[in-house]
Amino acid sequence: MPDLVAPAAHAPDTGAAQRIRTYLAFDFGLKRVGVASGNTLTGTAQPLRTVAATGDARFAAIARLVDEWQPDALVVGVPFHPDGAEHENTLRARRFARQLHGRLRLDVHEVDERYTTTEAHADGAGDLDAASAALILEQYLRSVS
Repeated sequence: MPDLVAPAAHAPDTGAAQRIRTYLAFDFGLKRVGVASGNTLTGTAQPLRTVAATGDARFAAIARLVDEWQPDALVVGVPFHPDGAEHENTLRARRFARQLHGRLRLDVHEVDERYTTTEAHADGAGDLDAASAALILEQYLRSVS
């Protein structure tokens, strides 16, 4: 049976980029979670909002954002000590990432988020959590471009 799609070697080189992928990113905290959106076309992210809820209410608010923005995948910032060592919040953020994957059935990528809050503060961000999520997402987008 012949192939229904021509092999890539026979396709003309148009220089076209891969499909544009959209993401929601999260700066995890025990009381608040900053949220940002971005995509591979621009390689930039924008702060959206901070979810100030815990437990099921937090995941319900995040699910509403996922329904609204329809991302291809999610990105979660994972904190480490300055020397790269893990700490209690590292484990909490990773657990949050696993919960997002389990509840929303989307791929979740983890990003080292050291110093994002400090950078957002230095940039004069009004919503530090959402601005930190945007920095986390831009870091991720740079890594996949």
